[in-house]
Amino acid sequence: MRYEPLAPELRPLLDKFYRAHRSPMRVPAGAQSWVARHREILAALNLSPVEHGHWLSGLLVAPEQRRRGLAGHLLEQALARTPGTVWLFCHPDLADFYRRAGFMPTTDLPQPLAERLARYRRHKTLVALARRPDLAP
Repeated sequence: MRYEPLAPELRPLLDKFYRAHRSPMRVPAGAQSWVARHREILAALNLSPVEHGHWLSGLLVAPEQRRRGLAGHLLEQALARTPGTVWLFCHPDLADFYRRAGFMPTTDLPQPLAERLARYRRHKTLVALARRPDLAP
């Protein structure tokens, strides 16, 4: 298994991965995508630059590969090479997974993320979490 950044020219493979699993997720413009691969993409996430850090989005593991630690290993590899604070939004049921990776609930968000979260919360139940480098495991 390889955990690595996805070269920009391979982005269509990640879009195909999301579509194949009927996910509405897409690669944000300017994001660095990370994948877990063994011949094909088995898991992915995206890190978009924001003020003082990055926004994590699009974490998805192929359903047949879940509960094998792929998401945790992929997240660990990506965060080890990502400077600054990393923010994310997730359903409350997923918060414990992210807490084990060093994320904590937060209300301190860069303005663009605070605005995005407010829009998302009109239709979804989400919590905001952050992993600060000075508090990371």
